[in-house]
Amino acid sequence: MLDGLILKASMLMEMANSSQAAATVAEASGTGFPWWVWPAMLLVTCFALGIMAVMAGVGGGVLFVPIVGSFFPFHLDFVRGAGLIVALAGALAAGPGLLKANLANLRLALPVALIASTFSIVGAFVGLALPADLLQIALGITISLIAVLFIFSKNSEFPKVGEQDGVTKALKIGGSYYEPSAGRPVDWTVWRTPQGFVLFIAIGLVAGMFGLGAGWANVPVLNLLMGAPLKIAVGSSKFLLSITDTSAAWVYLNQGAVLAIVAVPSVVGIMIGSLVGVKLLAGAKPKIVRTLVIVMLLFAGIRSLLKGLGY
Repeated sequence: MLDGLILKASMLMEMANSSQAAATVAEASGTGFPWWVWPAMLLVTCFALGIMAVMAGVGGGVLFVPIVGSFFPFHLDFVRGAGLIVALAGALAAGPGLLKANLANLRLALPVALIASTFSIVGAFVGLALPADLLQIALGITISLIAVLFIFSKNSEFPKVGEQDGVTKALKIGGSYYEPSAGRPVDWTVWRTPQGFVLFIAIGLVAGMFGLGAGWANVPVLNLLMGAPLKIAVGSSKFLLSITDTSAAWVYLNQGAVLAIVAVPSVVGIMIGSLVGVKLLAGAKPKIVRTLVIVMLLFAGIRSLLKGLGY
């Protein structure tokens, strides 16, 4: 009897919190729209972002946070919390298939994920403690730098790897996967592992602070610095996101910064858009899509910076 009353009281509290969140969204918009208009617009926006993310080869989180944070009336903490859930959903969906195809390597991904996830928790606490205006400025600068990284980075399908370092040998990082274009198995290993681990400290901090996921940074470090083949870098990046983003997401959940009214339409829109993007990928021109993504990131980054400065 007592358990039933407690459960009923808990359900009533959840309903009250949901109603309060909806009212907060409607009040924050200042447009007189009904509260459900913003989640509906968010669903449509995330559908478009899902299509673009697949065709441009980036994670949805790196587009979601700056665009939704700049153009929707949600507090940035809620946007960052939803951004981690968005990135996490895509990573969890892709993880099993990547492992089965040997495109995600546990010996490579797990040490990196341990480092990145630890510092993503630190980054999440730092992000939640910072004032909103200061966070908007930092987000604007970070997104603009990511856009510049996209402009100048050129991934290498099969990088040249020098002599293995001691960390690589100790962890036995390496493997083999079948490459259909070559019609043969490809053996691979990595080097400059300590330098890569240091960079993943910074990647984890940024991912936790801004809720961006980290695919935009994982792949260049794994591929260009450590020498993993491009497919291994992409596959391992997706897998380690499922660990890194989970760690940071728990902090946002515990602090009440993940609202269903923001997270649910975002995840649904991104996932449906990704399915459509996969079908459109064959006929798309990657350079055009990549250019469009860079322009969107620069625009969203500059807008976020100006918003933080009060313009």
